[in-house]
Amino acid sequence: MRDVAGLAETTRRQRGLIVGRFLAQTFGSDDIDVTKIDTVAMRRFVLGEGRDWGAGAVRVAGSSIGCYLRYRQMCGDEVAKLLQAIPRAANWRLASLPDTLSPAQIDALLGSFDAGLPSGRRAYAILRCVTDLGLRCAEVVKLRIKDNDWQNGTITIARSKTHFTDCLPLPRATGEAIADYVRHERPETVSRAVFVRHVAPYDRPVQAGVAQRAIIAAFRRCGWDRSDPHVLRHSVASRLLREGTPMKHIADILRHRSLDTSKIYTKIDFDRLSAVALPWPGRA
Repeated sequence: MRDVAGLAETTRRQRGLIVGRFLAQTFGSDDIDVTKIDTVAMRRFVLGEGRDWGAGAVRVAGSSIGCYLRYRQMCGDEVAKLLQAIPRAANWRLASLPDTLSPAQIDALLGSFDAGLPSGRRAYAILRCVTDLGLRCAEVVKLRIKDNDWQNGTITIARSKTHFTDCLPLPRATGEAIADYVRHERPETVSRAVFVRHVAPYDRPVQAGVAQRAIIAAFRRCGWDRSDPHVLRHSVASRLLREGTPMKHIADILRHRSLDTSKIYTKIDFDRLSAVALPWPGRA
């Protein structure tokens, strides 16, 4: 999962737990023999019979079992029939509209920090990285001091889902927020991570959950009942689209592996859509 598929650590951990439950349910304390896996039992496990699973949970379970079986296939086991028997949940990609925040809402979010807020500089710099660069929380916490090229105004991003890195322009406001945190709030530490713990042990970077909670806390201060920081990535894409940024550039900035992932944002550009919309059939 790590070396071939390039999956993120959280994805690997989740899939490992699911596969472990399936194998324990199938073999108990006996040795694992993939030739003895029953296709009916496997389908029941993936479909979550007795657990009231939705389509999303079925997709996660199916992809996890499929990942394990493809590994066994690489090892030389005959699992082609098992792979074909994995149930597929219906998934209409790009069917829904992405949720976004308006520029005024983004300004309100950035203005929700005051001087007395605990770890306020760290939280503000994290929020800046997400709202200005469209980073995932897992990518923010992986930033290192050396990733910031202050002279050339660039920042190197380690992708959370692959082994690749990207070099992006570092907006002035983002750089100032990071520098303010490093100079005035970051504890003395040998860690080379930008964002580190503020309680002992200090020599460790923060986890992605810290970044997520910092953003959700800002939502709460604005009086919003939101719990998904991913809306900020959607908002970055929406802003770039309004500014006339080509779709390929948006995909590169957001580090999407497929251009199709970025195309969903064309559905929220109502001004351009109205210019090419046809009259409704039968309308006078």
